[in-house]
Amino acid sequence: MIALHDFNHLPDKDALALLRPCVAIPAWAEALVRGRPYPSRGALFNAATAQAQTWDDAALAQALSAHPRIGEKPTGSQAEAALSRQEQGAVNDSDAALAQALREGNARYEARFGRVFLIRAKGRSGEDILQALHARLENSDAQEVRAALEQLRDITLLRLEGVINE
Repeated sequence: MIALHDFNHLPDKDALALLRPCVAIPAWAEALVRGRPYPSRGALFNAATAQAQTWDDAALAQALSAHPRIGEKPTGSQAEAALSRQEQGAVNDSDAALAQALREGNARYEARFGRVFLIRAKGRSGEDILQALHARLENSDAQEVRAALEQLRDITLLRLEGVINE
């Protein structure tokens, strides 16, 4: 975690390196770095939220390239994989029946929507996630894009909270 003042004064490449694990959408991090200095953490979060509101289906596809399937252990040593491992802690420790149900739900979701199921796992139980997965399978394509983008924004801002403090 880094203080906002220090973030404001980092070289661009170092500031980008801090923000990249938040989401695999380089334009988002680049816009936040260009917007420095921020007078407050709130101003940074307002800018981050405004940038995230511009995301569309293409941005979602770009971001999902770095997301593991829910319930599967993220692989790799990249910072985003490490964050996913922490966020999915409740799911990764789940029982075998729940793990199987999530695998089956993931397969149905991917067949239906053509991408991995995305949900903010932090603070949710495996059963909560499975219930949300089943509910979202009933969405239209447009509804699901909106739902997935909302989850992506939540995940990104949650991660940003863990990177920058006052």
